[in-house]
Amino acid sequence: MKFRATLTGFAAIVMWSFLALLTVASGKMPPFQLLAICFAIGSIPGIVVLASRPERVRLLRQPAKVWITGIAGLFGYHFLYFTALRHAPAVEAGLIAYLWPLLIVVGSALLPGERLRWYHIVGALMGLAGTVLIVGRNGFHFEGAYAVGYGAAFLCAFTWSGYSLITRRFEAVSTDVVTVFCLATSALSLVCHLGLENTIWPETTSQWIAVLGLGLFPVGAAFYAWDYGVKNGDIQILGAASYAAPLLSTLILTVFGFAEPSWGIALACLLVTGGAVLAAHRMILRRDGGGAAQAEAAE
Repeated sequence: MKFRATLTGFAAIVMWSFLALLTVASGKMPPFQLLAICFAIGSIPGIVVLASRPERVRLLRQPAKVWITGIAGLFGYHFLYFTALRHAPAVEAGLIAYLWPLLIVVGSALLPGERLRWYHIVGALMGLAGTVLIVGRNGFHFEGAYAVGYGAAFLCAFTWSGYSLITRRFEAVSTDVVTVFCLATSALSLVCHLGLENTIWPETTSQWIAVLGLGLFPVGAAFYAWDYGVKNGDIQILGAASYAAPLLSTLILTVFGFAEPSWGIALACLLVTGGAVLAAHRMILRRDGGGAAQAEAAE
């Protein structure tokens, strides 16, 4: 079950890798307006499940800390991320925000029953190095004038890693609650849109299809998959493997002509893939029936 749940969590990472492509294809809709629509779409599968199986509604009766964690995680992350992009260059802000996979790996040592191994840390650092190559391929320019943006990006990283780690403690809580998280995030994003942005609607059918794709997958199903993965899978492997998202995103943009191929991307691919395999090698060996469990116990 742990292996299957980890794969489910990795499916979320794969879906997030399409976020940039679909966002570009969605047109010029402001970010909070886009989030309000996409999270509303993302809640629909959960609503359908609850409507078809009314007995599951009782699973939504959870303590306040569950709702606070979920809504703060989903909405807080996106609010801080867009705040960072508004007050700092996208390259530097994006790199700082992408400290969250490393924070998950390191922070997992605080979780009950988890043991942080050297290969988890090295795997995550390899992924971070690969991300630096991708995000910073045109150079970095950190400046004090963007301190607010950098600060928001750091808070962004801590918000998502904290959400993921705390969610692990709610393993008995059904993933059905993500439906409400999405609805609440949609409502709060709408409030931000009305207060901060001008409304711009998609102009073509293809842009509407991109918005629908965003809502169903990267800003929809991905959060259900991630919730199940971090609750039931190997959170350290998922943390290290999360660095595959910016790599896959860049590769997808390259395939569709929105980015240029380079040797830097090839090296980043080796670093991220190698780091993920290193972090997950014990689980892979266990699946193959090897003596990984005994070897791990001996370390």
